[in-house]
Order: sequence, then structure tokens, then C-alpha cells
Amino acid sequence: MRIVLLRHGETEWNANNLVLGRSDVPLSDKGRKQAEEVGKQLSTYKIDKIYTSPLKRAVETAYIVNNCQKDKCSCVVSLSLIEQNFGIYEGVDRGLADYQTEKRQYFKRYKSGESYFDVAARVYPFIDNILKQETGNILLVTHGGICRIITNYFQDMGNEEFVVFRLRNCEFKVFEL
Repeated sequence: MRIVLLRHGETEWNANNLVLGRSDVPLSDKGRKQAEEVGKQLSTYKIDKIYTSPLKRAVETAYIVNNCQKDKCSCVVSLSLIEQNFGIYEGVDRGLADYQTEKRQYFKRYKSGESYFDVAARVYPFIDNILKQETGNILLVTHGGICRIITNYFQDMGNEEFVVFRLRNCEFKVFEL
């Protein structure tokens, strides 16, 4: 079994270095082009099933990638893959000192949002179920924070490694199981 983890294409908020969580921002033109390019790269894999976050940027990326596949597969929307709720930091500059400090408080929920542990509590059981129920090559199209949590599921990271881990827009990581 192979899990292919893909971060969605670029949005205007990504381009402007803004914290993007639950805001339902669509792909930019650049993001659509990135999705087409990664779709061509992933066409060498036989993707058997796609799971995607319900947010527009992830769904659109998933469908563009699927359209690049020789054999189209089913695409399932999963709330488990929705981005972390960053609460009061939604839409602020990622370089903001307060945000960078809060980002390292794993147990603490962002004000009006979720903690990393809240996110792991929904993502880990989702991954457990995929590993029990699926076979073949599974593509997960999701967000930066969720990519961090899923990568930690497969490759335990220390605190600093966890906080700096990042997949760029339309970058993917493969887990061979």
C-alpha cells in the first residue's frame, strides 16, 4: 500500500503569507497550474482512491489531479482532512510574533480555534481506518497543518522538527507501507 500526501495548490492568501485555516479560499491561477503539473507527475502512480478536505482549494486540486490520471478514480470528501482552525490568527501574517509563539504551544488551543492535539485526535483515527480498509495507492489532498500531522503519524518528529515541517503548495510526500 502507498499513501501519497499532497498539499493543495497555491491561493492568494498563501502568496501573501497569511495564515489560512478554515477560510474557504479558492486556488489562484498559479495554484491551478501547480495542480496540473503535480497531476502529470502523479500520473505515473496508479491512484486507486482520493480523499480530500472539503475546502475549495483542496477539492479543486484533487479534481485537477484526478483528471490527469489515465484511469479516473473516486474522490471522497472527508471532514477529517479539513485544515486546523487557527481561530483569531486566521488571515494574519504568518510572521507575526504572537502567532509564531502560539504555534509552538501544542497542547493549547488557538483562541477560538483548535490545538494540534485536537487536530491529531481527528486525523489519526482517519489514517487508522484507511490503513485497515483500503488497499492500493491512496491520495490524500489536504493542507499544510494536516500534512504536518499526517507526516508525524508515519515519522515521529521532535518538537522543533514538527513546528518547522512544511510541504510547499502542490508538494507531495509518499509513504510506502
